[in-house]
Formats: sequence, structure tokens, C-alpha cells
Amino acid sequence: MKTITHKANTRGHANHGWLNSHHTFSFANYQDPERMNFGALRVLNDDTVSGGNGFGAHPHQNMEIISIPLEGDLQHMDNMGNSTVIKEGDVQIMSAGTGITHSEYNKNKEIAVKFLQIWMFPNKENVSPRYDQISTASIAKENEFYQILSPNKDDSGVWAHQDAWFHLGSFDKDTTTNYTFKKEGNGLYVFLLEGEIEVENQKLEKRDGFGIWDTNSVAFTTFSGSKVLLMEVPMNF
Repeated sequence: MKTITHKANTRGHANHGWLNSHHTFSFANYQDPERMNFGALRVLNDDTVSGGNGFGAHPHQNMEIISIPLEGDLQHMDNMGNSTVIKEGDVQIMSAGTGITHSEYNKNKEIAVKFLQIWMFPNKENVSPRYDQISTASIAKENEFYQILSPNKDDSGVWAHQDAWFHLGSFDKDTTTNYTFKKEGNGLYVFLLEGEIEVENQKLEKRDGFGIWDTNSVAFTTFSGSKVLLMEVPMNF
């Protein structure tokens, strides 16, 4: 078993006024050769965008891009004709493939929107660009992990061009549970959204990250009410 811990206060940070962003991995002006990625997981940005502001139209190529809103409403538009809003409880994915242009704005003028922006290397390049979003309302469960992303089109959640599985879970205090890997050789990156947990004897607090690989399962114990994001990804990147 191998592990790596990224405490919340060691992340890169950029405050542009309208955008306050924390970077778990190297991004933009934050560059650390020791923190370029975790396997196929390339970007994990914890973004807060002030009212009425956002990211103007910009391109992406050959990347799987996942957005998970935590608070507020995020307005999405792209050159495929999609115009929609994602909010807490939704999951959005874009397969950039041969190229996609999109914008993301805070739909509200008075309150901030908070969301995770996640980039993942695909397992095939130059696919046709694709957009999808779901609500997790019908699949969310209490005190267990529920799947929000997989490689399978007919599976629960959205699907990606990668042998990756993402899960969310909200847990009461003093809950114990386990996660079993879906594919041999994958690693698991744990990102704690809220609360306090212990993962294989490593205590994590809000916004800490923890990577683990060369194992088949992972044990969790919660010390307080907690919300956890799991990202299982291939490690050969």
C-alpha cells in the first residue's frame, strides 16, 4: 500500500477578486513538479466565483472535465448549443475531445457559487465532443458511497472516456465503511468536502486530499458529520 497526503493549507491559491481558487495540483501560476497529477487525475480546483462573474468562452481539447457544484447556481453555455444551469446535487461532464468552447458564469448577482472543477486525462484522444449533466437526487444515499461517474454509458451517474469511478458519500458521526476498487492497478484519491474522517490511519479534515494505491480496498471512519468525494483513476499517467 502506498499513500500521499495533501493537506488543505498546502494547496496552490489564487485570488483574482471575482475568483478565489485553491489548486490541489499544479494549475496556471501554481506549479509544483511534485504535484502535477494523481494518475489520470490532472486538475482538482476548489473554486468560488462572486456574484455575476465567471469564465468567458474558452477552449479545451482532449480532456474529461467534471464540475460538481457545492453551493449556488452555475450557468453553462458551449458551442454545441447547450445552455443550462447546474447546482448543488448536480454533476456535469464534458468530453472535450477534438475541441470544445464553453463559458461558466455565476447565475446569481448577489451570492457566490462554489464548485469543484476536475480534469482527467482520457483513455482515447480526439473523440467527438460531448456534454452531459445529471441530478444525484434519485441516487444519493445516506451513510454509504454512491456512484456519480463510471466508464459505462448505462451505469449510474455520468460516464467518461476513462476507466475511472467517482463516488460521493455523506456520513453521520462514528460511521465506518469500506471502498473496494473497481479495477486492479487503479488508485483512489479521497477529497474531504466537509467534516473529519480517518482513512487507513490518516486523519483528514475539510478540503484535505489523500491518495492511496497498491491496495484493493480502503477503510473509512468518520469523526463528525462528513461529506466525501472519491475518485478512482488509473495510475499509469
